Amino acid sequence: MAVSIGRCLAVDACLLILTLTCHHSNADNIVAGASTEEAPHRRFEYKYSFKGPHLSQTDGIIPFWVHSGNAIPSADQVRITPSLRSQKGSVWTKNTVNFDHWEVKVTFRVSGRGRMGADGLAIWFTTAQGLDGPVYGAADNWNGIGIFFDSFDNDGKKNNPAVLVVGNNGKLVYDHPNDGTTQALGTCLRDFRNKPYPVRAKITYYKKTLTVLINNGFTPDKDDYEFCTKVDNMIIPQEGYFGISAATGGLADDHDVLSFLTFRLTEPGQDLPAPEAEMPKEEQDKYQEEFENFQQELDKKKDDYQKEHPEVQREPKEMYESVNDREIRQVFEGQNQIHQEIKQLHRQLAMILDEQSRYVSVVTDEISKRHGELVGQAPSQEMGAVVATQQEILRNLNELRNSFHESLKQIDATQHQANPVSMGTYETVQHFNEIQEHLHVVKRNIEHLITRNGSIGCVFTLGEKCPDPPKLPSCLGTIHFLVFVVIQSGLFLSYIMYKSQQEAAAKKFF
Repeated sequence: MAVSIGRCLAVDACLLILTLTCHHSNADNIVAGASTEEAPHRRFEYKYSFKGPHLSQTDGIIPFWVHSGNAIPSADQVRITPSLRSQKGSVWTKNTVNFDHWEVKVTFRVSGRGRMGADGLAIWFTTAQGLDGPVYGAADNWNGIGIFFDSFDNDGKKNNPAVLVVGNNGKLVYDHPNDGTTQALGTCLRDFRNKPYPVRAKITYYKKTLTVLINNGFTPDKDDYEFCTKVDNMIIPQEGYFGISAATGGLADDHDVLSFLTFRLTEPGQDLPAPEAEMPKEEQDKYQEEFENFQQELDKKKDDYQKEHPEVQREPKEMYESVNDREIRQVFEGQNQIHQEIKQLHRQLAMILDEQSRYVSVVTDEISKRHGELVGQAPSQEMGAVVATQQEILRNLNELRNSFHESLKQIDATQHQANPVSMGTYETVQHFNEIQEHLHVVKRNIEHLITRNGSIGCVFTLGEKCPDPPKLPSCLGTIHFLVFVVIQSGLFLSYIMYKSQQEAAAKKFF
């Protein structure tokens, strides 16, 4: 008997495992099929959108939108209702939406002082602009759909704040006592009041399916959406207006909308309509007439200016340089840079030459002074060797200076003779080769001078080194220092005595 019971339990366990495996495989297949579905194409529609930082114009008007009631547009947001009792406000698009599939991203903030708020905010898509009414500040008996963010619990079931999707064909009256729960097509409980970051709602209508995703505003991540509700097989009007409304009652909240972004959704493989097809013929004719009038006024102003300034000739200016012009400009810029570098070297070499000349003159004077004091032939020979070495260095520096001067002359001649037709010819290449050779000669001569100068010591005669520089006198003597210390000590003691007298005088009044 025990064996049969054990066998039965083993069979039941095997059946349960097989059942779970089959369900798991079917769920994986469903998810894989949903993920392989190609996403629709999205196109931003600026005429049905607004956002900061330049949301409204200087006159308080939102481009392509109209506001009513207690709505207050500003540069970075639209305050639909302020936190005052019995306020209503709304904003609506001026133009009708005529595309089949769309997606709306709304960023808003609902904030108030109390633990509870009222009444709430609504996002609309209706056939008419519900500028004023009892349903969250908009008209009742609407034809379309409304997504309500209800913050006050009217029915006392403690099911608020909540998000509801309510459809209407223009004949239903909104059920206020029950917070619209009897008419809701989809709902979810979400607390959207007093969040650290703005709350975001993504509403998508695609292939007769309405999906609502909510970002609760707990993180700054803009794409951190959570699923709220989904309504299948939903039919909405072909054309309509987008709108946002809000209202307050006995309790009040600030209802601020930061952005409203609309996107047109198109099925993959389907072409988008041309912009001309979206604009009515009357508007096209109006804009075309305005453009022609503006063009005529511009041509008239050009003619008047030409008559007033006949010396100004109308010469078309090329906006972009050609390849040849760019190459010529680069060649001239390179020549100018080389020219500036050689001029700088020429100035530095002239300074070195002047210092060397002064050094040779000093050495010659020193030799003439000590010539009568020296006895013997060897010292005079060494002094003669020093003078000969310095004169050789002076001649080398003069040669370097002359070579620099010749290089500058050749560069000037090349720049004056060069033109756009002759650039790239054999003569230009030869000039550059000559300049390069001169620069190599200058480099070798400088290296030779460095090696020669390194081998020459500062010795005038045998065993006689250069005199040490004289010691500079001290800026502060001992007597001056002692006098300064005595004066400073006296001033310090005087200050202490004065301070103690002031404190003693102050204590008499206490």
